Amino acid sequence: MTLLTTQNAKTIKGEKFGFATGILYMAPYTIAGKFNMCPMAEKAQCHKACLYTAGRGKFNNVQQGRIRKALYFQNDYEGFMNELASDINRFVNRARKENVIPLIRLNGTSDVLFERKGFTLNEKIAKRIKKTAGYYENMMSLFPDVQFYDYTKIAGRFDKQLPSNYDLTFSYSGVETYKKQVEHALKHNARIAVVFRNEKDIPAEFLGKKVIGGDDTDIRHIEPQNTIVALIAKGDGKKDTSGFVVGELA
Repeated sequence: MTLLTTQNAKTIKGEKFGFATGILYMAPYTIAGKFNMCPMAEKAQCHKACLYTAGRGKFNNVQQGRIRKALYFQNDYEGFMNELASDINRFVNRARKENVIPLIRLNGTSDVLFERKGFTLNEKIAKRIKKTAGYYENMMSLFPDVQFYDYTKIAGRFDKQLPSNYDLTFSYSGVETYKKQVEHALKHNARIAVVFRNEKDIPAEFLGKKVIGGDDTDIRHIEPQNTIVALIAKGDGKKDTSGFVVGELA
């Protein structure tokens, strides 16, 4: 099973800036059962408007593939992480041969605390990717010269120092039950992604912070912290009325 996806409409846009992105897409929330892949989904009310249904995610075969990946992660964590390491290594090598900068996004449609996900690299995979077998604190420590990034709705992740090659963007929701998470992220001066219903709904400032466009590419790590990254609703998100998407429903 190939775990990384490299053909995504938004990340492909980053190629014109010299970046190539590999993304891990797994079934979000409790779609795959047993384990909640997005712990804040209910508080943020984002599970109904999730990007899981956007683009190719609307197709059943794609959704089933993401469910299989989530179940693999849940049921054979060590096997999953070793295979993911192999996929990342292959992607990084290919990107560098093509003279582009590789980026890795581990939470394409999930919100797993990968910075806390240690694993043991087995001898077979270690030999294949020319790394030292043994325990690694997280995937970022296995590839210290590769830039990783993610979006998250878990504001507490900003409380602890992240790996130097792991960039996080907080994901906003206006739902009342999620208010404390937003306030926590603001205290950390985090970069915050906000989903607006339409371009006309995007203001110059939001939450007292400067708004910058974010739909042209997915290259978040080069953008300043303490700003608002404006994204446009996609998939089922266009119809969201929970407060996750900002803007009036037409």
